[in-house]
Amino acid sequence: MASVRRKTGESLLIRYLILGTWALFCLMPVIWFLSIGLRSRVEIITPQPIYFPIFSLEAWWMIWEDWPMAKYLLNSVGAIFGSVVIDLILAIPAAYSLSRYNYRFREDIGFYILSTRMMAPAIVAIPIFFLFKNMGLLDSIWALMLIYAAINLSIVTWIIRSYMMDIPKELEDAARTDGASDMRILWEIITPAILPGIITAAVIAMIFAINEFLFTLLIASTPKGYTMSVALANFTGGSDGVIYNAIALVSFLAFVPVFIVVVLTQKHLSRGLTMGAVKG
Repeated sequence: MASVRRKTGESLLIRYLILGTWALFCLMPVIWFLSIGLRSRVEIITPQPIYFPIFSLEAWWMIWEDWPMAKYLLNSVGAIFGSVVIDLILAIPAAYSLSRYNYRFREDIGFYILSTRMMAPAIVAIPIFFLFKNMGLLDSIWALMLIYAAINLSIVTWIIRSYMMDIPKELEDAARTDGASDMRILWEIITPAILPGIITAAVIAMIFAINEFLFTLLIASTPKGYTMSVALANFTGGSDGVIYNAIALVSFLAFVPVFIVVVLTQKHLSRGLTMGAVKG
């Protein structure tokens, strides 16, 4: 019995060592970025290699004092969170309609919704710019919220639809027998049953919104509406040249919220990504 326990302990130790090594390998770029962000600019651009760097908060104070990074971060969080909420509010009923009701051109409508995600963003960039300009929404969090929601609505709808198609219709028939309406069935039976799919779609929409740059740069053209991605671009030119430590530190700060969300939702996210999210 003791030998079995010892072998089990050794097996677990080897497993944890392998997983720890792999995790360290995956996090090395992030750690490297953080190390660059905590070094002085002079030390980074020196041609001689520095094996024992001296860490400095130069870039940290610069991005918070010389740049309103807190406002940029707030703009990013507000626009992304708002767009995900809009997507879920619109996508859940739309997915329910596409997965449960039979009507003419249902499959064509579903494919059309998905095909909008395949369109090149540059095609509609100028019309969208003038649309928001005429509405007085340029350089506002509301414009970013709406454009992020519009870009990701199709993929969110399609993912949630595929999960709804896996739910047995007998559950709905039983609820209708008890007098439940379609809306009550949707929100009290279907939605809790597809929670992993909703979380998966929300996280994917959030990541796509964070990575969106073209429309963000087009709509948020002044510091009033800057997000983290646009602020990051401001460190790559100008009279000061390329500010490497600021770029690295802002990139690290942009990565941390996504990492935290993925860690907190990894149980639902891993289940969601393995339940046939592209089915249908």
